[in-house]
Amino acid sequence: MAKDMSIYRCKPCGFIYDPSEGVPDYGIKPGIPFKELPEDWTCPKCGASIWMFEKVEEK
Repeated sequence: MAKDMSIYRCKPCGFIYDPSEGVPDYGIKPGIPFKELPEDWTCPKCGASIWMFEKVEEK
């Protein structure tokens, strides 16, 4: 089964999480789907909780 590589956006600040890029400066390597991020992960730009993100593009 293929991983869900959908792109998510932080609703408060607009930060985009793209699994193909990850967030290496914050320990998230490329290839990690949004749904596999740790539950306590927060937006690296504004600190919003993971539940404040919305899916913006299916991949």
